[in-house]
Amino acid sequence: MATKDKKKKASRVVKGQELEVEHLTEFADVTPKQARALLRKHGADWTKLKDEAEDLKEE
Repeated sequence: MATKDKKKKASRVVKGQELEVEHLTEFADVTPKQARALLRKHGADWTKLKDEAEDLKEE
């Protein structure tokens, strides 16, 4: 059973990891610094992240 537990953990991206930062920078065209700040503020709420990232691009 230990292998199943490891698979579950490996497939899940933890909040603030670089994979989420990379995804947000590519998806929303923001800098990595902006992406990290948004992820700290909103967690994995991608609807909110998208809205906030669009607001950043407009500035």
